[in-house]
Amino acid sequence: MVLLPLPLLVLAAPAAFAGGGTRRWFGRGESQRADAQAAKDAAAAAFYELDTAQRDLRISIETIVAVDRSPAARKAAADYEAFGHRIDEVSQRYIAAVDAHDLDRDDLEAGAAARARADLVKAKEELERVKAELDRFGQGLGRLLRAAETELERLAPAVERARQTLLAASEALDAVRARGLKADDLAARLAALGPELTKLNQGAGQHGVQETLRRADDVLRKAESVRAEAERLPEKAAEIDKRLVSLRTRAQAITTRAGQVDPVLSELRRRYSVACWQDLQHVPDEAARTVQQAEAKLREAQQARDEQRWADATALLATVRALLNTIDEAVSAAGDRLRRLDEVSFDQQKEIDRTRFAIRDAQRLAMAGRSTPDPRHARPLDDAVARLDRAVDGLVGRHPDWWHFLTETEAVRETVSRVVKAIREERGGAGSGG
Repeated sequence: MVLLPLPLLVLAAPAAFAGGGTRRWFGRGESQRADAQAAKDAAAAAFYELDTAQRDLRISIETIVAVDRSPAARKAAADYEAFGHRIDEVSQRYIAAVDAHDLDRDDLEAGAAARARADLVKAKEELERVKAELDRFGQGLGRLLRAAETELERLAPAVERARQTLLAASEALDAVRARGLKADDLAARLAALGPELTKLNQGAGQHGVQETLRRADDVLRKAESVRAEAERLPEKAAEIDKRLVSLRTRAQAITTRAGQVDPVLSELRRRYSVACWQDLQHVPDEAARTVQQAEAKLREAQQARDEQRWADATALLATVRALLNTIDEAVSAAGDRLRRLDEVSFDQQKEIDRTRFAIRDAQRLAMAGRSTPDPRHARPLDDAVARLDRAVDGLVGRHPDWWHFLTETEAVRETVSRVVKAIREERGGAGSGG
């Protein structure tokens, strides 16, 4: 903070405002005495006006430096301090002029009165000149002062909003506890805001406007988070209870479905070659292990819920869901494998035609508007044709590897799909570029 000059009136001697008291008006040179007294009164008025202007401007400077830390604000404070030194100088000369001349003396000579008048007129003019310069300086602070006042206008509402949000968070926490729910973590977070509230109550005078605004926003945000979580806690507890029931039911259903995998595997072994089912042999054992893991995690989740460790319960339920998703896919894969193998072994031509259609469609797209295809597109499509032919040729023997045939046709269609996407992206880019 800038050390501001002492008010001018403190510097002034009591005699500076002496209006004269009881005065005997006689003797020669009474008109000179009157002129000198008038000059003294005018100088006193100028001194008072300068002192008032300095006091008013000091309030503006204090407002600016309390809010603004910019170079412009620092320069304004330094310029004001420099004005303070100049004001002290002219004030001292004014006081010296007043003290040097006793206009109440009975034997005041005309010459002394004239000299007093001249000194006091000079002091008044100096005071007025500095006052005019101070006024111009104050007018130049308009933008900085308006910005600072705007920030100060934000201060009280921001602090009050923070206090009210803290109160709302505390009330929400009390309401949750009244329903038998623990919220120890929320209570700890709310308690941690206590020191911040103390600093808010100490005010901007101690911590600065910008820091107080920042602290108010921070307290409001954190208290609002506590309030929202506290209000949602009953809903979260009900949601966890619902998920516990749902995942238990799902685990039981997967256990039942896993028991059907062995008959499916037996059918696969009886009707298809080893290559068609050997990767599925681990499914029954894996399903049993995974379901056991899921059930163990469910028990942990139930304990966490009973102890109202909400974050732990939520994390454990997410783990259970992931485990069940994994084994659900594996259990489904066995039945899906048998279905697809049955379909292709009954009518392989359908799969062949589907794949050839995709290739031909891509070839037509590659040739659209061209006399010869782009090698970047033609080469992978030609390779796709050859790969399909090899897959078809591989269907030999009493138990051909139908699964290899299906994976090959899928791979061919994926390659064709990538080529089609590349062609469309290139032509779309060229069209937008043109």
